[in-house]
Amino acid sequence: MTLIDFLIEPFGLDFMLRALATTLIASVVCAVLSCWLVLIGWSLMGDAVSHAVLPGVVLAYVIGAPFALGAVVFGFLAVGLIGAVRDTSRIKEDAAIGIVFTSLFALGLVLISVTPSHVDLNHIIFGNLLGVSRSELVQVAALGAIALLVLAAKNRDFTLYAFDPTHAHALGINPRLLGATLLGLLALTSVVALQAVGVVLVVAMLIVPGATAYLLTDRFQRMLLIAPAISILCAVIGLYSSYYLDTASGGMVVLSQGAVFALVYLFAPRHGLIGRRLAAMRRKRANTRVRSASTQAGRPASAQVSRRRARAER
Repeated sequence: MTLIDFLIEPFGLDFMLRALATTLIASVVCAVLSCWLVLIGWSLMGDAVSHAVLPGVVLAYVIGAPFALGAVVFGFLAVGLIGAVRDTSRIKEDAAIGIVFTSLFALGLVLISVTPSHVDLNHIIFGNLLGVSRSELVQVAALGAIALLVLAAKNRDFTLYAFDPTHAHALGINPRLLGATLLGLLALTSVVALQAVGVVLVVAMLIVPGATAYLLTDRFQRMLLIAPAISILCAVIGLYSSYYLDTASGGMVVLSQGAVFALVYLFAPRHGLIGRRLAAMRRKRANTRVRSASTQAGRPASAQVSRRRARAER
């Protein structure tokens, strides 16, 4: 098999092309949103919303509605419940998140167990990337486009909210409204990624790309470019790996993201574990050379002449 055959063969199949398109859309949308989630510290919120959409998907199947509709409704419901529990009781946000998302996720599992179906609803949990239909691809593309347009339109406001909500409020921007909008986009994006990797792995696509980019740059606007680029690369690698190794496609995509994060965590020039140590060693050697040169330059001329005479005599 030639290299060209190796690259072309997987995507000569219609279902692989739909899988590629779905994965690329989900990867880009999740990666862009993940930059804000990492900065704000909403990793657990991403986990909560991604799991809380499960009962909505099952109920949508029962009534014959699009899966995306049920998922969006329950995503917003989860966000509202978390906020209500946090604001109307002594329960802190992390506890509220844990209570709401585990309860809704459990409800989804119960609904799956009691819903008579000729369709295996377990693919909602674990993903069914190779089984994405044309209509589902259209839904993913539409929801992904909406999420990206809102993120692009509110880029500056969201960035200011992530770095300094107090300053945003002083400029006349409503931080609570921005936070609610981001949570709504999180619910929407979870639905997009749900088609690709299922409920269990959605949180990885929502967090890993942004965390990886965060280790590679100190500039947020560069993060917004690096994270999708990494996510696209991992999507392609994951699909090729799943085709030739005959493994789960969604799992391989996320596993590729995890492998890239591990490499960046170790070898990133400024923030990587090994990269920092190598940089420290280089700085130490440079400082040693500078001190040595300074010491030699400060020695008396007579001492330098004596050394030269001694070398000449030898």
